[in-house]
Amino acid sequence: MINIPKYWEDLNVLQKNREAPRAYYIPYGDAESALKQKRGKSPFYRTLNGNWKFKYKESVQQVQDDFYQTDADVSDWDDLLVPSCWQVNGYDQLHYTNVNYPFPCDPPYVPNANPAGLYVRDFNISSDWEAKQKYIVFEGVNSCFYLWINGTWVGYSQGSRMPAEFDISPYVHSGNNKIAVMVLKWCDGSYIEDQDVWRFSGIFRDVYLMARNPVHIVDVFNRVELENDYQDGIITCELDTNGEIEARVQLVDADGQSKADEVVSVNGKGSVTLHIDNPSLWNAETPNLYQMFITAGDEVLHFAIGFRKVEIIDGIFQINGMAVKLKGVNRHDSHPVLGQTVPINHMIQDLKLMKLHNINTIRASHYPNDSRFLQLCNEYGFYVIDEADLECHGVFHAIGDFNMLTRIPEWEHVFVERAVRMVERDKNHPSVIIWSMGNESGYDANHMAMARWTKSRDNSRPIHYEGSDPRHFGSPDVEVLDMESRMYSSPAYIEAYAKDENSTKPMFMCEYSHAMGNGPGDLKDYWDVIYKYPKLMGGCVWEWSDHGILATNHEGTPYYAYGGDFGDKPNDGNFCIDGLVSPDRIPHTGLLELKKVIAPVRIEVDNLLEGTVLITNLYDFIDLSHLTLYWKIEKNGELVQQGQTMLTQVAPHTSRSVKLDYFFPEPSTDTYYLTMSCRLQQNTVWADSGHEVNFEQFRLPVEVLEVSNAKTAKHTLQVTEHNEQLIVEGFDFRHVFDMYNGTFISVSKHGVEMMQKPLSFNIWRAPIDNDHKVKLQWIEEGYDRAHMHVYEAIVTQQKESSVELRVKFSLGGYIKPPLLHGVAYWRVTGEGEIKLKVEITVREDLLFLPRFGLQLTMPSGTEEVEYFGNGPHESYIDKSQSTLKNKYLTTVDELFIPYIMPQENGSHDNTDWVIVSNEQGMGLKFTGVKPFSFNASHYTPEDLTVAQHAYELVRRNETIVHLDYKMSGVGSNSCGPELLEAYRLAEKQFTFELNILPLFKED
Repeated sequence: MINIPKYWEDLNVLQKNREAPRAYYIPYGDAESALKQKRGKSPFYRTLNGNWKFKYKESVQQVQDDFYQTDADVSDWDDLLVPSCWQVNGYDQLHYTNVNYPFPCDPPYVPNANPAGLYVRDFNISSDWEAKQKYIVFEGVNSCFYLWINGTWVGYSQGSRMPAEFDISPYVHSGNNKIAVMVLKWCDGSYIEDQDVWRFSGIFRDVYLMARNPVHIVDVFNRVELENDYQDGIITCELDTNGEIEARVQLVDADGQSKADEVVSVNGKGSVTLHIDNPSLWNAETPNLYQMFITAGDEVLHFAIGFRKVEIIDGIFQINGMAVKLKGVNRHDSHPVLGQTVPINHMIQDLKLMKLHNINTIRASHYPNDSRFLQLCNEYGFYVIDEADLECHGVFHAIGDFNMLTRIPEWEHVFVERAVRMVERDKNHPSVIIWSMGNESGYDANHMAMARWTKSRDNSRPIHYEGSDPRHFGSPDVEVLDMESRMYSSPAYIEAYAKDENSTKPMFMCEYSHAMGNGPGDLKDYWDVIYKYPKLMGGCVWEWSDHGILATNHEGTPYYAYGGDFGDKPNDGNFCIDGLVSPDRIPHTGLLELKKVIAPVRIEVDNLLEGTVLITNLYDFIDLSHLTLYWKIEKNGELVQQGQTMLTQVAPHTSRSVKLDYFFPEPSTDTYYLTMSCRLQQNTVWADSGHEVNFEQFRLPVEVLEVSNAKTAKHTLQVTEHNEQLIVEGFDFRHVFDMYNGTFISVSKHGVEMMQKPLSFNIWRAPIDNDHKVKLQWIEEGYDRAHMHVYEAIVTQQKESSVELRVKFSLGGYIKPPLLHGVAYWRVTGEGEIKLKVEITVREDLLFLPRFGLQLTMPSGTEEVEYFGNGPHESYIDKSQSTLKNKYLTTVDELFIPYIMPQENGSHDNTDWVIVSNEQGMGLKFTGVKPFSFNASHYTPEDLTVAQHAYELVRRNETIVHLDYKMSGVGSNSCGPELLEAYRLAEKQFTFELNILPLFKED
């Protein structure tokens, strides 16, 4: 075994020879290069990214003592690209676990069989650097590492997601050099890096060299203040140097105009103060940046400056004097192929998608992100909650004491260092508006020490930590924290907090509305409350992206893998598939719902008869002059009028009535809808002109004309009964009703059969992720195995032009009493239309039903779906804000939503009618007396229930159609609160009416 100190289990050693933490920067040779931020253009920077020789060892015990020697032969080792995570490159165990440690909980000890990754490469030092100090920077290494240069040990570092910098000047020379790194999978720091992620290892962020003058600027802290009603900008530029040096500090605005230019001599510590009159302020809506250049010797350092002030006044969170709502998401470093190694273009893709969906806040869950990500947030305009790399959730599950590590004095310096390294690196980013002391690690003395140090270093940002929630039984002393933070509290809970006069701090929901699978379905309920109370700051949906790993099954079919797919134990299954976008960044319908609910423009009814609507500006800093309001009126889904109007003098947090130039329809039997869309007038860095920011739709209150009750002649019916089958034949149709089983078994027109299996009543849906708690109760009662028992089926009336039947039935499964009883009244008219009225009584002691309705199986070739209802994407009773009611034409395949974990999907609520047919239009039209929910799919609920991955689904040729009286909502109970009562199918008695008409719609 390699002969080195066992620092990885020594709480007293967090580093050896590592440089003190400092602000992120790269020294450049000139201001122009520094502004472009292309690091390779700096003469003082050299990347060490690229191919390294790599050897994986299952245990550090297997590492030989000579691999780092200059004469060690590693030519037969593998090549591994750096940065990368070694698990996604075929080494070690791909492993996903949420809270449970993947090793015995015995802090600070980790398994003796501690996997090691050995990295070796040669690199060149230019002769131009001969007189320079040489440094190496590792931006991120998981979980700890030892460093050798040219056979000599240099140092040690742990703390996975923060930079480690070493002065390697004594160890290198001009020309060829050799670097060796040993990375260990686990160390004592792994106990506080127990985040809900795949457990990746390796050099996963960038590695590079820097050349510095022997005397140089070491650290910069730009303290930005605003005074006199935010009209006077003051920058105190604090400089730390390693000797006496003269520094020139220049500030230019976005147009390149000089705003300040000062020279200061510093020896050790010094500062210079810049005053800017009436500066352009920074916020997420107008991310105005100034550029600071600090020149010392031949080095130029660059920093983006944003003038903004974060305050909490009378319990209200404010930026630049304006009450701000944080409309956020939680974001992990995540890539479907690269794991936790995230390329910069992938970061940009995330940020653009967030902007397109009205998101203004990112919680860096649960560790500091790449420094360049924060630079992008400065530029694109995002509020960032910067979070220390700290979570020890597993202690609670293993020992039952959530606060154990934060209470033990020996861990205090470990906790505090996590705050120090985060704050020092990120203190100059205007996008960082809140410091977070980690996540789910209990709350006691060590967190207080973190917060006290943070306040002593930077009092310009408030401090957040959710672990102080009294429900976690932590310390009641929360004076060092500036806000209350909650996870997954219900809308009722946060409203009660807002109303409580004793609650003096603003509340921030760092996690809410769990976006797992088909969800979330409760967003509007939260935001109705958040907008109502100034004390509520907003929150961050959990979470941004599904963390699936791109894999292939044994047949070569690609799919996204989750916990357990690689034999990993313990694992938390598909709990990592919980995002608003798929791993390849395709938005889920939940993201569309979020975009609508948090939209910065609200459109409400004013006086539709006079053509006026009320526009409310929910932006915090800008008016609506950048938007155009487009409107259209449709009659039964067909366009009849349209127009547009500019949105100008609507100041932030105000409303104005806007007149639309339309002609109000005359009394009619038709249905008219007014649809409005707010769109960007010009291109931005994140969207093209015409991008829709928000929309709204209202049904126009058109007077309804009386419909004539005059009856038209009906075709006569021929009714016969044979072998308990009632055969109803008309002019161009033939239907067969099974009297014994109480249902239709055949519906046809012109000899075209419309049904492949008997029609049935159904209450089961394939459980969504948010059903994972309640589904156990559903299954216990037999919801998943409910079948119809017929007590009687009789013909109650027979005429020349109609026949009526009554069926008394129940639905139930084995073991339990019937779930519900019903009476179905069926009537077949001379036109071949089947009219259903069913009266249902549900057993009193039952939990709410997943759904109730009809299930039909239609023949192969039934592919076309036309409907008038909510669309174009799926919608549910609590997830329909992002849909428009209109007429849509689609296909069965297009209705399907391929969630990584198969589940109920693709339903559409608020439907007036739907036609399911073959491509020639031969099919069935379903019309509700009241709006209903429908679904058409090539998979049964049972297919979706048993499948664990999409590739396990076998597409059926036939089409399964559901016509539901109602389906329970989707909520977010995979981690959030229980489904709100308003969205449960909990009625004990109800009536459902539906008409079924066979037709050839092209005729």
